[in-house]
Amino acid sequence: MPETKKVKRPRGLVTIDVELCKGCGFCIEFCPTEALVFSNDFNSKGYHPPRVARPEECTGCGLCGLYCPDFAIFGIQIKEVA
Repeated sequence: MPETKKVKRPRGLVTIDVELCKGCGFCIEFCPTEALVFSNDFNSKGYHPPRVARPEECTGCGLCGLYCPDFAIFGIQIKEVA
């Protein structure tokens, strides 16, 4: 019987307001699944905002938003549809 590979689906969704971000990196540092990394792009203030590098790893725990001093990012859980 052929082996089937299970596709990992994201359990969370991260929203980032890059213009509010000052590039402190708290969201990246405290992400338990390491789904976030610094972007190579700059915002209008010259900071590198985060980006979601591994969306399939995001659980929607919301820690990114809890640690953000500028309220520039938040995560939500995606409800599974049966």
